[in-house]
Amino acid sequence: MWLAPKVARTEILAGLVVALALIPEAISFSIIAGVDPSIGLFASFTMAVTISVVGGRPAMISAATGAVALVTAPLNHDHGLGYLIAAVILGGVFQIVLGALGVAKLMRFVPRSVMVGFVNALAILIFVAQLPQLHDVPWAVYPLLAAALVIMVFFPRLTRVVPAPLVSIVALTALTLGAGIAVPDVGGEGELPSSFPTPGLPDVPFDVDTLTTIAPYALALALVGLMESLMTAKLVDDITDTHSNKTRESIGQGIANIVTGFFGGMGGCAMIGQTMINVKNGARTRLSTFLAGVFLMILCVVFGSVVSDIPMAVLVAVMIMVSVGTFDWHSIAPATLKRMPIGETLVMVVTVAVVVATSNLAIGVVVGSVTAMVVFARRVAHLADVEAVKDPDGTTVVYTVTGEMFFASSNDLVYRFDYAGDPDRVVVDLARAHIWDASSVATLDAITTKYARYGKTVEIIGLNEQSARMHASLSGELGGGH
Repeated sequence: MWLAPKVARTEILAGLVVALALIPEAISFSIIAGVDPSIGLFASFTMAVTISVVGGRPAMISAATGAVALVTAPLNHDHGLGYLIAAVILGGVFQIVLGALGVAKLMRFVPRSVMVGFVNALAILIFVAQLPQLHDVPWAVYPLLAAALVIMVFFPRLTRVVPAPLVSIVALTALTLGAGIAVPDVGGEGELPSSFPTPGLPDVPFDVDTLTTIAPYALALALVGLMESLMTAKLVDDITDTHSNKTRESIGQGIANIVTGFFGGMGGCAMIGQTMINVKNGARTRLSTFLAGVFLMILCVVFGSVVSDIPMAVLVAVMIMVSVGTFDWHSIAPATLKRMPIGETLVMVVTVAVVVATSNLAIGVVVGSVTAMVVFARRVAHLADVEAVKDPDGTTVVYTVTGEMFFASSNDLVYRFDYAGDPDRVVVDLARAHIWDASSVATLDAITTKYARYGKTVEIIGLNEQSARMHASLSGELGGGH
């Protein structure tokens, strides 16, 4: 299938377009992480080439990303490049372990509102990371920035054959060189690679201190990388109506990061923006991902001197467009907010707020998911209800419990019974209820114990098979007679 001329042409062109679009982003992400542009470019090359072989989602692009740059930037700032690269390798190991343990299946438990919060927070962080480039710079930077934004907004209306970021880079670099405008350029950010990367070990002491320093960053990198990669894979599945192997993708991301670390790259994961470019250009196979990496490296090694002259203002504009494109504007539209349950909006806002406050995407997602669980538990807690019916002769009372019994809903049940005033025989009918956890069994034990103090007997009836099993194995073992 790869060799069909039409397919090959589509894949080659898509790979080339992605490579051209990757150059400015990889350089910009290097600057966010505080490393030389070559480190981001190496990472994009090794990530793309490795994942094209070992990944689980064909046509998905993995490279150096803003998410990983933001996670690792503090480590590089405090301890230097050696530690960052060691963290990338350890992060890859964590990803392989998490992939083998089936973390891909856990993605089902990250609610949509947390995903939206993650994406919106990522967009905000990418935007904020550009602001230092606009502070204390020559005045010519601002018209260049404006011109680049105008080109990227309006050029796609003429044609989408050539990526608009590339057009603005070529046109405005030619303008600054031709007119001799002195503005900060890529060359000022560090050396570009003049040869292909060579493997080596990170320059750090191999001891426990190093491990404890890099482990938190490595884990954050692993979680953020997997989250973004699995989210992107799901997106491509939906667009192409095909299924992909998420466990293979998780392990593949780990392998790619380990390879990238040994080649001195800054690590990465799947890129939502570049993957969309690739898929929208018609790419469907691994060839486009492989070629994107290869073309990227050739462009840098061969045209490095030209790339050094790109004005930083234009790259900032590219990143601002990435940020605007990443943000889910629909999620904050007044019509959406009006329809969305308040709990869902709260979860999204909490996720964004925590990420922006901590600059750590992993912490934000964990806090967002916990918030979503609390909101869900509160919502479901009201689903258990109790109704009491006394026998006409007054010797028996039947309490009918309906709904789901779990820790949040069962705690209040204790207060719904009249222990002193009820007749001697009490029946609790659970035919329309379901016991989900030990808290519910403890609650039923507590109810039985409270009636026993008044010399009354309780009979529990109507348990379904699963509830009966749980009740039989836990009842009387939980010390619930308070």
